[in-house]
Amino acid sequence: MKTTDAQAGAPAVLRRRPVLVTGGAGFIGSNLADRFASEGHDVLIYDVLARPGVDRNLEWLKKRHPSKISAVIGDIRDETAVADAASEAQAVFHMAAQVAVTTSLVDPREDFEINIRGTLNLLDALRQRNERVPLIFASTNKVYGDLADVELEKTNDAYKPRDPAIRDAGIGETRPLDFHTPYGCSKGAADQYVLDYARSFGAPTCVMRMSCIYGQRQMGTEDQGWVAHFLIRALEGEPITIYGDGCQVRDVLDISDAVDAYAAAWKQIDSVQGRAFNLGGGPKNAISLRQLITHIEDVIGRPVETIYSDWRAGDQRYYVSDTRLVTRKLGLKQPTSWLKGVAALASWLQAERGLASLGSTPLPQAAEALS
Repeated sequence: MKTTDAQAGAPAVLRRRPVLVTGGAGFIGSNLADRFASEGHDVLIYDVLARPGVDRNLEWLKKRHPSKISAVIGDIRDETAVADAASEAQAVFHMAAQVAVTTSLVDPREDFEINIRGTLNLLDALRQRNERVPLIFASTNKVYGDLADVELEKTNDAYKPRDPAIRDAGIGETRPLDFHTPYGCSKGAADQYVLDYARSFGAPTCVMRMSCIYGQRQMGTEDQGWVAHFLIRALEGEPITIYGDGCQVRDVLDISDAVDAYAAAWKQIDSVQGRAFNLGGGPKNAISLRQLITHIEDVIGRPVETIYSDWRAGDQRYYVSDTRLVTRKLGLKQPTSWLKGVAALASWLQAERGLASLGSTPLPQAAEALS
Protein backbone atom coordinates (compact mmCIF):
# COMPACT_ATOMS: atom_id res chain seq x y z
CA MET A 1 0.00 0.00 0.00
CA LYS A 2 1.41 3.38 -0.99
CA THR A 3 0.27 6.63 0.64
CA THR A 4 0.86 9.84 -1.31
CA ASP A 5 2.30 12.95 0.25
CA ALA A 6 -0.90 14.99 -0.03
CA GLN A 7 0.53 17.12 2.75
CA ALA A 8 3.33 16.84 5.31
CA GLY A 9 2.53 13.89 7.54
CA ALA A 10 -0.21 12.69 5.20
CA PRO A 11 -0.58 9.28 6.85
CA ALA A 12 -1.92 11.03 9.94
CA VAL A 13 -5.29 11.32 8.21
CA LEU A 14 -5.60 7.57 8.66
CA ARG A 15 -5.87 8.22 12.38
CA ARG A 16 -8.51 10.95 12.13
CA ARG A 17 -11.64 8.96 11.25
CA PRO A 18 -11.67 9.95 7.56
CA VAL A 19 -14.38 9.54 5.01
CA LEU A 20 -13.07 6.81 2.71
CA VAL A 21 -13.85 7.16 -0.99
CA THR A 22 -12.76 4.19 -3.08
CA GLY A 23 -12.23 5.23 -6.67
CA GLY A 24 -11.95 8.71 -5.20
CA ALA A 25 -9.89 10.11 -8.08
CA GLY A 26 -12.60 9.20 -10.56
CA PHE A 27 -15.46 11.35 -11.74
CA ILE A 28 -18.06 10.79 -9.03
CA GLY A 29 -15.48 9.96 -6.36
CA SER A 30 -13.55 13.20 -6.80
CA ASN A 31 -16.74 15.25 -6.58
CA LEU A 32 -17.73 13.41 -3.40
CA ALA A 33 -14.26 13.96 -1.93
CA ASP A 34 -14.45 17.66 -2.76
CA ARG A 35 -17.86 18.00 -1.09
CA PHE A 36 -16.82 16.26 2.13
CA ALA A 37 -13.47 18.04 2.37
CA SER A 38 -15.27 21.37 1.85
CA GLU A 39 -17.53 20.46 4.77
CA GLY A 40 -14.48 19.96 6.99
CA HIS A 41 -14.09 16.18 6.85
CA ASP A 42 -10.77 14.45 6.43
CA VAL A 43 -11.02 12.40 3.26
CA LEU A 44 -8.97 9.36 2.32
CA ILE A 45 -8.97 8.47 -1.35
CA TYR A 46 -8.25 4.88 -2.33
CA ASP A 47 -7.60 4.58 -6.06
CA VAL A 48 -5.35 2.61 -8.39
CA LEU A 49 -5.29 5.56 -10.87
CA ALA A 50 -5.80 3.21 -13.83
CA ARG A 51 -8.25 5.37 -15.77
CA PRO A 52 -6.55 7.97 -18.01
CA GLY A 53 -6.83 11.50 -16.65
CA VAL A 54 -7.94 10.72 -13.09
CA ASP A 55 -4.52 11.68 -11.75
CA ARG A 56 -5.47 15.24 -12.68
CA ASN A 57 -8.53 14.95 -10.45
CA LEU A 58 -6.34 13.87 -7.55
CA GLU A 59 -3.94 16.77 -8.07
CA TRP A 60 -6.92 19.14 -8.20
CA LEU A 61 -8.22 17.81 -4.90
CA LYS A 62 -4.82 18.15 -3.23
CA LYS A 63 -4.52 21.77 -4.31
CA ARG A 64 -8.03 22.64 -3.13
CA HIS A 65 -7.81 20.81 0.21
CA PRO A 66 -4.13 20.38 1.15
CA SER A 67 -4.88 19.62 4.79
CA LYS A 68 -7.94 17.44 4.24
CA ILE A 69 -7.08 15.06 1.39
CA SER A 70 -4.85 12.00 1.65
CA ALA A 71 -4.58 9.26 -0.93
CA VAL A 72 -3.61 5.60 -0.99
CA ILE A 73 -2.64 4.35 -4.43
CA GLY A 74 -3.91 0.81 -4.23
CA ASP A 75 -6.01 -1.84 -5.95
CA ILE A 76 -9.46 -2.74 -4.62
CA ARG A 77 -8.46 -6.41 -5.12
CA ASP A 78 -5.70 -6.08 -2.51
CA GLU A 79 -7.48 -7.39 0.58
CA THR A 80 -4.83 -6.24 3.08
CA ALA A 81 -4.52 -2.74 1.61
CA VAL A 82 -8.29 -2.32 1.53
CA ALA A 83 -8.60 -3.39 5.18
CA ASP A 84 -5.86 -0.92 6.17
CA ALA A 85 -7.57 1.93 4.33
CA ALA A 86 -10.94 1.11 5.92
CA SER A 87 -9.57 0.57 9.41
CA GLU A 88 -10.47 4.03 10.78
CA ALA A 89 -13.07 5.24 8.28
CA GLN A 90 -16.21 6.83 9.70
CA ALA A 91 -18.07 6.26 6.42
CA VAL A 92 -17.27 4.62 3.08
CA PHE A 93 -18.39 5.57 -0.42
CA HIS A 94 -17.56 2.68 -2.72
CA MET A 95 -17.01 3.96 -6.26
CA ALA A 96 -14.03 1.80 -7.29
CA ALA A 97 -15.08 -0.50 -10.12
CA GLN A 98 -14.54 -1.82 -13.60
CA VAL A 99 -17.09 0.42 -15.28
CA ALA A 100 -17.49 -0.61 -18.94
CA VAL A 101 -19.67 -3.31 -20.46
CA THR A 102 -17.25 -3.58 -23.40
CA THR A 103 -14.26 -4.22 -21.12
CA SER A 104 -16.19 -6.87 -19.20
CA LEU A 105 -16.79 -8.76 -22.45
CA VAL A 106 -13.07 -8.71 -23.24
CA ASP A 107 -11.92 -9.81 -19.77
CA PRO A 108 -14.83 -11.10 -17.66
CA ARG A 109 -12.51 -12.60 -15.04
CA GLU A 110 -10.89 -9.25 -14.24
CA ASP A 111 -14.33 -7.66 -14.20
CA PHE A 112 -15.38 -10.26 -11.61
CA GLU A 113 -12.29 -9.73 -9.46
CA ILE A 114 -12.65 -5.96 -9.33
CA ASN A 115 -16.40 -5.60 -8.97
CA ILE A 116 -17.32 -8.62 -6.84
CA ARG A 117 -14.18 -9.60 -4.96
CA GLY A 118 -13.20 -5.97 -4.45
CA THR A 119 -16.60 -5.14 -2.97
CA LEU A 120 -16.49 -8.19 -0.71
CA ASN A 121 -13.01 -7.18 0.48
CA LEU A 122 -14.41 -3.85 1.59
CA LEU A 123 -17.61 -5.18 3.13
CA ASP A 124 -15.82 -7.78 5.16
CA ALA A 125 -13.14 -5.35 6.33
CA LEU A 126 -15.92 -3.20 7.79
CA ARG A 127 -17.79 -6.20 9.22
CA GLN A 128 -14.73 -7.30 11.17
CA ARG A 129 -14.42 -3.90 12.83
CA ASN A 130 -17.61 -4.60 14.81
CA GLU A 131 -18.71 -0.97 14.42
CA ARG A 132 -21.54 0.67 12.53
CA VAL A 133 -19.68 2.14 9.57
CA PRO A 134 -22.01 3.30 6.78
CA LEU A 135 -21.19 2.11 3.27
CA ILE A 136 -22.91 3.67 0.26
CA PHE A 137 -22.41 1.70 -2.95
CA ALA A 138 -22.47 2.94 -6.55
CA SER A 139 -24.53 0.41 -8.49
CA THR A 140 -26.04 0.70 -11.97
CA ASN A 141 -29.27 0.53 -13.94
CA LYS A 142 -27.73 -2.46 -15.74
CA VAL A 143 -29.00 -4.66 -12.89
CA TYR A 144 -32.38 -4.52 -14.66
CA GLY A 145 -31.04 -6.06 -17.87
CA ASP A 146 -31.87 -4.86 -21.38
CA LEU A 147 -35.57 -4.23 -20.57
CA ALA A 148 -36.51 -5.94 -23.83
CA ASP A 149 -40.00 -6.70 -22.51
CA VAL A 150 -40.83 -2.97 -22.26
CA GLU A 151 -42.83 -2.21 -25.41
CA LEU A 152 -41.57 0.94 -27.13
CA GLU A 153 -42.55 3.29 -29.90
CA LYS A 154 -40.31 5.79 -31.66
CA THR A 155 -41.33 9.47 -31.67
CA ASN A 156 -39.28 12.62 -32.21
CA ASP A 157 -35.92 10.82 -32.39
CA ALA A 158 -36.53 9.00 -29.12
CA TYR A 159 -38.01 5.73 -27.87
CA LYS A 160 -41.02 6.01 -25.57
CA PRO A 161 -42.71 3.22 -23.58
CA ARG A 162 -46.22 2.33 -24.62
CA ASP A 163 -47.14 1.72 -20.99
CA PRO A 164 -48.22 5.14 -19.63
CA ALA A 165 -47.12 4.23 -16.09
CA ILE A 166 -43.53 3.69 -17.23
CA ARG A 167 -43.67 6.61 -19.64
CA ASP A 168 -44.75 9.02 -16.90
CA ALA A 169 -42.64 7.74 -13.98
CA GLY A 170 -39.80 5.55 -15.30
CA ILE A 171 -38.39 2.25 -14.04
CA GLY A 172 -38.95 1.65 -10.34
CA GLU A 173 -37.06 -0.32 -7.71
CA THR A 174 -39.68 -3.10 -7.80
CA ARG A 175 -38.53 -4.02 -11.30
CA PRO A 176 -37.14 -7.62 -11.27
CA LEU A 177 -33.36 -7.89 -11.44
CA ASP A 178 -32.04 -9.37 -14.68
CA PHE A 179 -28.26 -9.32 -15.07
CA HIS A 180 -26.94 -9.13 -18.65
CA THR A 181 -23.27 -9.12 -19.74
CA PRO A 182 -20.39 -9.84 -17.35
CA TYR A 183 -20.51 -6.22 -16.20
CA GLY A 184 -24.19 -6.48 -15.35
CA CYS A 185 -23.51 -9.72 -13.47
CA SER A 186 -20.57 -8.36 -11.48
CA LYS A 187 -22.18 -5.07 -10.53
CA GLY A 188 -25.47 -6.82 -9.83
CA ALA A 189 -23.82 -9.39 -7.59
CA ALA A 190 -21.94 -6.65 -5.73
CA ASP A 191 -25.22 -4.74 -5.37
CA GLN A 192 -26.80 -7.81 -3.76
CA TYR A 193 -23.83 -8.43 -1.46
CA VAL A 194 -24.07 -4.85 -0.18
CA LEU A 195 -27.79 -5.24 0.53
CA ASP A 196 -27.37 -8.67 2.09
CA TYR A 197 -24.69 -7.46 4.50
CA ALA A 198 -27.40 -5.19 5.91
CA ARG A 199 -29.77 -8.14 6.15
CA SER A 200 -27.32 -10.79 7.40
CA PHE A 201 -24.98 -8.72 9.56
CA GLY A 202 -26.91 -5.50 10.28
CA ALA A 203 -24.39 -3.45 8.30
CA PRO A 204 -25.54 0.13 7.61
CA THR A 205 -25.37 -0.09 3.83
CA CYS A 206 -27.28 1.55 0.98
CA VAL A 207 -27.21 1.13 -2.80
CA MET A 208 -27.59 3.73 -5.54
CA ARG A 209 -28.56 2.21 -8.90
CA MET A 210 -27.41 5.03 -11.09
CA SER A 211 -28.50 6.06 -14.52
CA CYS A 212 -26.25 8.47 -16.47
CA ILE A 213 -24.37 10.93 -14.27
CA TYR A 214 -22.51 13.77 -15.98
CA GLY A 215 -20.65 16.92 -15.00
CA GLN A 216 -17.34 18.51 -14.14
CA ARG A 217 -14.29 16.26 -13.70
CA GLN A 218 -15.75 13.61 -16.03
CA MET A 219 -13.17 12.14 -18.40
CA GLY A 220 -15.74 10.61 -20.73
CA THR A 221 -14.82 7.82 -23.15
CA GLU A 222 -16.70 5.89 -25.79
CA ASP A 223 -17.27 3.08 -23.29
CA GLN A 224 -18.33 5.10 -20.25
CA GLY A 225 -19.40 8.70 -19.59
CA TRP A 226 -21.14 9.30 -22.90
CA VAL A 227 -22.38 12.85 -22.23
CA ALA A 228 -18.85 14.12 -21.60
CA HIS A 229 -17.49 11.96 -24.42
CA PHE A 230 -19.92 13.47 -26.93
CA LEU A 231 -18.99 16.97 -25.79
CA ILE A 232 -15.25 16.30 -25.96
CA ARG A 233 -15.52 14.93 -29.49
CA ALA A 234 -17.68 17.85 -30.59
CA LEU A 235 -15.44 20.49 -29.03
CA GLU A 236 -12.39 18.94 -30.68
CA GLY A 237 -14.12 18.79 -34.06
CA GLU A 238 -14.10 14.99 -34.18
CA PRO A 239 -16.98 12.74 -35.31
CA ILE A 240 -19.17 10.95 -32.76
CA THR A 241 -19.90 7.25 -33.23
CA ILE A 242 -23.43 6.21 -32.27
CA TYR A 243 -24.06 2.53 -31.62
CA GLY A 244 -27.62 1.72 -32.67
CA ASP A 245 -29.98 4.29 -34.10
CA GLY A 246 -29.38 7.09 -31.59
CA CYS A 247 -32.96 7.03 -30.38
CA GLN A 248 -32.09 5.17 -27.18
CA VAL A 249 -33.11 7.17 -24.12
CA ARG A 250 -31.46 7.72 -20.75
CA ASP A 251 -32.23 10.05 -17.88
CA VAL A 252 -29.18 12.18 -17.12
CA LEU A 253 -28.29 13.67 -13.74
CA ASP A 254 -25.85 16.47 -12.97
CA ILE A 255 -23.04 15.44 -10.63
CA SER A 256 -24.00 18.06 -8.03
CA ASP A 257 -27.40 16.40 -7.65
CA ALA A 258 -25.83 12.94 -7.43
CA VAL A 259 -23.47 14.10 -4.68
CA ASP A 260 -26.46 15.54 -2.79
CA ALA A 261 -28.09 12.11 -2.87
CA TYR A 262 -25.01 10.27 -1.63
CA ALA A 263 -24.48 12.78 1.17
CA ALA A 264 -28.12 12.55 2.20
CA ALA A 265 -27.96 8.74 2.27
CA TRP A 266 -25.04 8.93 4.70
CA LYS A 267 -26.82 11.39 6.96
CA GLN A 268 -29.99 9.29 6.95
CA ILE A 269 -28.40 5.83 6.90
CA ASP A 270 -30.45 4.56 9.84
CA SER A 271 -33.67 5.07 7.88
CA VAL A 272 -32.39 3.81 4.50
CA GLN A 273 -30.22 0.91 5.68
CA GLY A 274 -30.52 -2.08 3.37
CA ARG A 275 -32.37 -0.09 0.70
CA ALA A 276 -31.62 0.28 -3.02
CA PHE A 277 -32.61 3.43 -4.88
CA ASN A 278 -32.80 4.27 -8.57
CA LEU A 279 -30.84 7.49 -9.00
CA GLY A 280 -31.06 9.54 -12.18
CA GLY A 281 -32.55 12.66 -13.66
CA GLY A 282 -36.02 11.17 -13.98
CA PRO A 283 -38.53 11.70 -16.80
CA LYS A 284 -37.92 15.48 -16.99
CA ASN A 285 -34.25 14.83 -17.80
CA ALA A 286 -34.78 11.92 -20.18
CA ILE A 287 -33.08 12.42 -23.54
CA SER A 288 -32.04 10.37 -26.54
CA LEU A 289 -28.53 10.42 -27.96
CA ARG A 290 -29.83 12.31 -30.99
CA GLN A 291 -31.46 14.93 -28.79
CA LEU A 292 -28.22 15.44 -26.89
CA ILE A 293 -26.28 15.93 -30.12
CA THR A 294 -28.81 18.52 -31.32
CA HIS A 295 -28.35 20.43 -28.07
CA ILE A 296 -24.56 20.19 -28.33
CA GLU A 297 -24.79 21.71 -31.80
CA ASP A 298 -26.79 24.60 -30.34
CA VAL A 299 -24.26 25.09 -27.54
CA ILE A 300 -21.08 25.04 -29.65
CA GLY A 301 -22.65 26.79 -32.63
CA ARG A 302 -21.82 24.32 -35.40
CA PRO A 303 -22.90 20.92 -36.76
CA VAL A 304 -21.50 17.73 -35.27
CA GLU A 305 -20.52 14.83 -37.53
CA THR A 306 -22.03 11.47 -36.54
CA ILE A 307 -21.16 7.92 -37.59
CA TYR A 308 -23.57 5.03 -37.00
CA SER A 309 -22.55 1.50 -36.03
CA ASP A 310 -24.21 -1.70 -34.78
CA TRP A 311 -25.91 -1.98 -31.42
CA ARG A 312 -23.67 -3.09 -28.57
CA ALA A 313 -24.35 -6.06 -26.29
CA GLY A 314 -26.69 -5.37 -23.39
CA ASP A 315 -27.60 -1.86 -24.52
CA GLN A 316 -30.99 -0.70 -23.29
CA ARG A 317 -33.11 1.13 -25.83
CA TYR A 318 -34.88 2.86 -22.96
CA TYR A 319 -33.99 3.43 -19.35
CA VAL A 320 -35.38 6.24 -17.20
CA SER A 321 -35.25 6.13 -13.41
CA ASP A 322 -38.38 6.40 -11.34
CA THR A 323 -36.90 8.82 -8.82
CA ARG A 324 -39.97 9.25 -6.62
CA LEU A 325 -38.72 6.91 -3.89
CA VAL A 326 -35.20 8.35 -3.60
CA THR A 327 -36.54 11.90 -3.73
CA ARG A 328 -39.06 11.24 -0.98
CA LYS A 329 -36.82 9.19 1.30
CA LEU A 330 -33.81 11.50 1.07
CA GLY A 331 -35.62 14.82 0.72
CA LEU A 332 -33.88 15.70 -2.55
CA LYS A 333 -34.52 18.89 -4.47
CA GLN A 334 -35.54 18.99 -8.12
CA PRO A 335 -32.54 18.06 -10.26
CA THR A 336 -30.67 20.46 -12.52
CA SER A 337 -32.18 20.84 -15.98
CA TRP A 338 -30.17 18.83 -18.51
CA LEU A 339 -30.12 21.81 -20.88
CA LYS A 340 -28.38 23.96 -18.30
CA GLY A 341 -26.14 21.18 -17.00
CA VAL A 342 -24.85 20.07 -20.40
CA ALA A 343 -24.06 23.65 -21.41
CA ALA A 344 -22.17 24.15 -18.14
CA LEU A 345 -20.20 20.95 -18.71
CA ALA A 346 -19.29 22.13 -22.22
CA SER A 347 -17.89 25.35 -20.72
CA TRP A 348 -15.86 23.43 -18.14
CA LEU A 349 -14.46 21.01 -20.72
CA GLN A 350 -13.53 23.90 -22.99
CA ALA A 351 -11.58 25.57 -20.19
CA GLU A 352 -10.10 22.30 -18.83
CA ARG A 353 -8.75 21.30 -22.24
CA GLY A 354 -7.70 24.77 -23.34
CA LEU A 355 -9.92 24.71 -26.40
CA ALA A 356 -10.70 27.82 -28.40
CA SER A 357 -14.32 28.89 -28.32
CA LEU A 358 -16.38 27.39 -31.13
CA GLY A 359 -19.35 29.05 -32.74
CA SER A 360 -20.47 32.67 -32.51
CA THR A 361 -21.18 32.65 -28.76
CA PRO A 362 -18.49 31.85 -26.17
CA LEU A 363 -19.56 28.77 -24.27
CA PRO A 364 -19.68 30.40 -20.81
CA GLN A 365 -22.25 32.86 -22.18
CA ALA A 366 -24.21 30.02 -23.71
CA ALA A 367 -24.32 28.31 -20.35
CA GLU A 368 -25.42 31.48 -18.57
CA ALA A 369 -28.22 31.96 -21.08
CA LEU A 370 -29.77 28.72 -19.90
CA SER A 371 -29.58 29.53 -16.19
